[in-house]
Amino acid sequence: MTPTDVTHVMTTNFYAPPSAIRAGRVVLPEDEARHLRTVLRGKQGDQMTVVDGHGGWYRARIDHVGDEQVVGTIVERRHNVGEPAIDATVALGLLKKRTRFETFVEKAVELGVRRIVPLRTSRAERASIREERLRNVMVAAMKQCRRSRLPALAAPQSTADLLAELGGDVRLVCHAGDASVPIQRAMGQAGPAASALVLVGPEGGFAPSEVEAARANGCTPVSLGPRRLRAETAGLAALHAVVDAHQNG
Repeated sequence: MTPTDVTHVMTTNFYAPPSAIRAGRVVLPEDEARHLRTVLRGKQGDQMTVVDGHGGWYRARIDHVGDEQVVGTIVERRHNVGEPAIDATVALGLLKKRTRFETFVEKAVELGVRRIVPLRTSRAERASIREERLRNVMVAAMKQCRRSRLPALAAPQSTADLLAELGGDVRLVCHAGDASVPIQRAMGQAGPAASALVLVGPEGGFAPSEVEAARANGCTPVSLGPRRLRAETAGLAALHAVVDAHQNG
């Protein structure tokens, strides 16, 4: 190997779906290939890190850099790189401003959420999401924070449907009422858990009937501290408490 042949290891993560990874080779999607070629100036012989969104992590040597395609040979494989042990679902009431919900989605991916559920509640002022936009936000966040698994994004649904369909070793509903306990205490009392479901209301919180329905379905009402938080901030604070409690448990 001559001095000009020294391998450059690219620090940016790239995304390729499982269908693009086969027979020890990886082919980057067109937009990822364009970014590698035009922005990062990647070239043949460099090494890149690719994640497939299903827990697959790959180090690959770049063999070909074309106008629309980048092809590499896999030299190292790992699984679930950057993933927390607990399977955490956060269901957040749909927010009036789409940008605030997008902020929540981006940061929740960074914090380690496994599933995001937009909730239709009695006080939500919106009933739909821009699914493609949110998935693009999630892919970018997954790459940025060096995760290997792309969280699931559910279709908007009611609290009743969610509670009937989705389980969780720990089930929490964020509600600042007399029966609420600090979320850290609730997690400590729950003990080791493989999964958690956290419900967070929209602006204005949950209606009393929704809180009672959540309690009837095994959810513990929890508080997030003395300050009043925006809905998206509350969702992130709750997620952090769940993941942190499990890591330190």
